[in-house]
Amino acid sequence: MKKNGGFACRFCGAALEHDFVDLGMSPLANSYLKREQLLQMEPFFPLKAFVCGSCFLVQLPAFNTPSEIFGDYAYFSSYSDSWLAHAKKYAEEVSVRFGLGSFSQVIEVASNDGYLLKNFKLKGVPVLGIEPARNVAQAAIKSGIPTLIEFFGRESAGHLAKEGVHADLLVGNNVLAHVPDINDFVAGMKTVLNSRGVITMEFPHLMRLMEQNQFDTIYHEHFSYFSLVTAEKIFAAHGLVIFDVDELPTHGGSLRIYARHDDDNSKPVGPKVAGLMEREINAGFTDLHFYRSFAEKVKDTKRKVLDFVIRAKAEGKSVAGYGAPAKGNTLLNYCGIRTDFIEFTVDRSPHKQGLYLPGTHIPVHPPEKIEESMPDYLVVLPWNLKEEIMEQMSFIRQWGGKFVVFIPEVRVL
Repeated sequence: MKKNGGFACRFCGAALEHDFVDLGMSPLANSYLKREQLLQMEPFFPLKAFVCGSCFLVQLPAFNTPSEIFGDYAYFSSYSDSWLAHAKKYAEEVSVRFGLGSFSQVIEVASNDGYLLKNFKLKGVPVLGIEPARNVAQAAIKSGIPTLIEFFGRESAGHLAKEGVHADLLVGNNVLAHVPDINDFVAGMKTVLNSRGVITMEFPHLMRLMEQNQFDTIYHEHFSYFSLVTAEKIFAAHGLVIFDVDELPTHGGSLRIYARHDDDNSKPVGPKVAGLMEREINAGFTDLHFYRSFAEKVKDTKRKVLDFVIRAKAEGKSVAGYGAPAKGNTLLNYCGIRTDFIEFTVDRSPHKQGLYLPGTHIPVHPPEKIEESMPDYLVVLPWNLKEEIMEQMSFIRQWGGKFVVFIPEVRVL
């Protein structure tokens, strides 16, 4: 990755000389701590994103290997009702659109706990998950989803192809950003895709990240941040054509791209692809000056977040958090918010309860803690799920409690 004493773009190899945003030093966002670890040394790494002046890929240098980040993973997809509904709807739509049935093969890369593939299995469609986090993969296997515990790339795709396993539908939701070697990953998808097969990839849209000031979605396990302009270049370099795109509300604004082999003329490129690329170009996504404006917005948000929590505590108000997402850990560490401002947070996932947030050491409790402690403010850290969470926790209004979000700006709801 290093070039001329610095770092090189993970796609095109150009020197990374242009800053995007600097979020200081931060721990790995999913490295939750046990009580006995609180007095031990905790590793922090630079959280500074760059933009490539050649291909405009926004990216973080890789300070950690994927095995260090995903060896024992705390994120299980099945604990968000809205995300499960999103997965079910997707399975219904693509099954109809691409005529999937018992003769088809669906492969999901980074399949987590099998939350999505179970929808295809219920329809009688053969499925295969590929998930590197052993603890998460085992949950999928236990629920009846065949899962390979490994990282996906050229080598693993080659093994599948030699065994005659090819995907009619190859799915990857929120995995593209997690890949340090993007060329190896996309080449692997090309290898395992059937001649008339379809790839769908969902990932946070860089345009929405910048528009909505979603800097907290930048953390070490997210190596890259994509516009459609850049994604199209990467896929084209590996003989894949993006023929359709959906703009989704998930994760604060995501893209779902549809790709095929470049010699598969059965799926013409639709007008939404050219339309979105034109909007991105007009907005400035091929102009380095456009990217440089983002850092000041982030600094301004930090000042406003700190102003809110300082005033709340000065007024004697109690502040708790809801959720223990990775994005929340980026925000809290960047702003320097610890238990002096947010006393605790809660999370539905039993895999996070009883642990402490990395860096800030804020304790994570079950949701019942909210009713016991009756905080004046409840900060919704997974702001992308705020409607779902506010409905679940609406009872806080009985004692005058109020919801707060920090992204895209500080708001009391």
